[in-house]
This record gives sequence, C-alpha cells and structure tokens, in this order.
Amino acid sequence: MIVAPAAAIVVLTVTCAFAIHRAAAARDAASVAFVAVSYGALLLLLLRCLRAYYELALAAERERLRLRRKVWALLTAMFAWKVAAVVPWWPAAVVVWAAAAATSAAGFFALSLHRGP
Repeated sequence: MIVAPAAAIVVLTVTCAFAIHRAAAARDAASVAFVAVSYGALLLLLLRCLRAYYELALAAERERLRLRRKVWALLTAMFAWKVAAVVPWWPAAVVVWAAAAATSAAGFFALSLHRGP
C-alpha cells in the first residue's frame, strides 16, 4: 500500500514547512537549519528504509521487522532530542528521554513481538 507512506511524507513536509516559516519569522537561523537538515536526513532515511521494506520478499519477514524497528527508533530519538533540547529544566529533559525510551520499548513490542489479530 503506497498511500500511507505518501501521506506520511506529505504530513512531514507540511509540518516542516510550517516550522521553518515560524523560525524564519522569528529570525532564528539555528532552528531553520536544524529543521531543514533534520527534514532532509529523515526523508532520505525514511525513503531508503521504505524502499528496502517494499523490495523485500514476504519470506524475509525478519528483515522487514528490523527495518520497522529502525524507523521507529529513528523517529522517536529525533523527536526526543529536539524536545529535550528546549526544556529548560534538566529533570524534565530526563523525563522526556525516559518517555522516548518507553515509547521505543512499546513500539518494539508492537512492531516485533505482538502477534495480534
């Protein structure tokens, strides 16, 4: 199904465009650069992982699960890194990283171990 990845890329692009617009309006060059570089890197990695995922035969389910975990960890770590950087109080930043670790663990369970309906 190609619609879901295309929709995700559109949402990612629109979100990054708004973030760049707001940062540029505030004359925050560092945030503009961060969003632009993060968007480019994330898009390239996402497209690479999606291409590898769809090219794998259905028999290679183990490799597909590994790719899913990779993308999940990448997205979670990038989000936690940016959020923890703007939190002014270091214990709150620790909570952000703990939440990211819990989210990664839950994602690992949901994407790898859980064999639901």
